[in-house]
Amino acid sequence: MREIKVIFHIDELNKWGLLLKNVGNLLKSINVEKFEIEVLANSEAVKFYNLNNGLNTYSTFMKDLSNKGVKFVACNNALNSLCIKKEDIMNFIDIVPTGILELIDKQREGYAYIKP
Repeated sequence: MREIKVIFHIDELNKWGLLLKNVGNLLKSINVEKFEIEVLANSEAVKFYNLNNGLNTYSTFMKDLSNKGVKFVACNNALNSLCIKKEDIMNFIDIVPTGILELIDKQREGYAYIKP
């Protein structure tokens, strides 16, 4: 059985549109029984998850991707440094302690690394 495992990394706010388009296109183009797709935001990109700042113009599309099995993750260090509280981010976002460690762990697990 073929399996796709990929982590998309974003750390710039202005790249969200491109990243989400890439994720959507990947989902449309794969024909596999099992896939693991994760989107990890750290640095300023975690601001996009904040419900209170008006930046999350793709929230409906992101929720749709999440419902299809795409996992969205935020770096806790970045959230803390930007004073973003857990209750202020979209409810389908998972939080990891350190974004960089998440990238290292996923690559060890065989995930392809994509950074638009």
